[in-house]
Amino acid sequence: MRGWRPLALILAGLLGASATVMAGPQATKTASSATNNAAARHKALTSFQSDLVSVLAPSADAQRLLAAALLARPLPHQSKIVSFHALIERASHADDTGPAVSWVRLADCNPDTRGDCPNTHALAQLVQQAPDNAAVWLLTLSQDVNARKKDDVRQDLAKAASAKLFDDYSGIGLQALASTISTLPPPNATIDPNSAAGAEGVQSLIVFGTAAAMPQPALRDTATYCEQNAPKDDSIKDDCLKLGKLLEWGSSPLARSLGLHLREVLNTDPAQQQDAQNARRNLIWQVQNFAALSLRAQNDKAQSQHMLALARSGGTQMSLVLAALHDGGIPTDAPADWQPTKSP
Repeated sequence: MRGWRPLALILAGLLGASATVMAGPQATKTASSATNNAAARHKALTSFQSDLVSVLAPSADAQRLLAAALLARPLPHQSKIVSFHALIERASHADDTGPAVSWVRLADCNPDTRGDCPNTHALAQLVQQAPDNAAVWLLTLSQDVNARKKDDVRQDLAKAASAKLFDDYSGIGLQALASTISTLPPPNATIDPNSAAGAEGVQSLIVFGTAAAMPQPALRDTATYCEQNAPKDDSIKDDCLKLGKLLEWGSSPLARSLGLHLREVLNTDPAQQQDAQNARRNLIWQVQNFAALSLRAQNDKAQSQHMLALARSGGTQMSLVLAALHDGGIPTDAPADWQPTKSP
């Protein structure tokens, strides 16, 4: 779709050891050793994550159960009592549960079963728990687009445009993970011997890597609907522009990107279009520099500690990005001569 490219935060990733390019048998030996070391570390990290789940699972606290569920979701061969399904179900029945739990519960479904994803019960609960959250109505919009319920899609857009906020609850997921990651100390086998970040590097890796898999709203369907229908219907155009303003102050860079895109494409004022273009350029600058800080945390103990502290403090994904840039002495506005890195 015209002009809108989703901005993905590169939060963390497991970096295997890389071999230096050499000639002859030594190169093969070095590469093989690096591969074996990376595989052993990956196995140790998976085991450690499973142990964390087992320690957190007996809790009745929604935040700890949410963290346990997120940690369990990517793990293979979990027993039923500590599976993602069991843990997120228990979190949804905890006394202090909230919409963030229902949001994660959206992923408790079978993607191979038509109509099963996102979890319909969780979505219905979100509509009751968070009717003022545009993210919820954009989820229903996507569902109704796929079901070809034209009138319902129009109503979903109107409700999203009239909402008070946009929150994908990634900040709460990060906070839950960062607040519980120190429950167990990382074993030595999980620590990259080539990194100076130590145990904090492992904790940062798991927290941000796990949080990156939080469910995401289907913003692409909203963008397509507005682009196709706003030029033909002034009321739809008004709601799309109203929604765009809300998204510009949304919880994630992805939501903000769509909001700015809607202003750039649908607003007929050239000054507003240019302002939106400038703001999107600054947003890309912010995301790329935050990604660089996250990458640095993998080899910098102080940076890992700071990123974990920011996550524990709560807020949204966007507020974490801006706080990290501020604390790192990085301006939020891109230099005048800076251009975004183009995707290959």
